Amino acid sequence: MRGQGSRPSPGEVRFLTVAEVASLMRVSKMTVYRMVHAGVLPAIRVARSYRVSEHTVRSYLRNTSAELSARG
Repeated sequence: MRGQGSRPSPGEVRFLTVAEVASLMRVSKMTVYRMVHAGVLPAIRVARSYRVSEHTVRSYLRNTSAELSARG
């Protein structure tokens, strides 16, 4: 079992579609595309679509939440 902050091993990396990321983050698909193109959310290109690792999305959300908590 791995710790909460550790990276997943290559065998357990799960990639999400833009629609899945949008649903998880509760934003539009266009917002996810903008984040990918701006380099805010690293992604890989598979054929004509993008995939984002679930670990990356969860880390982004955790870090953003921590930043907001620190400001408040």
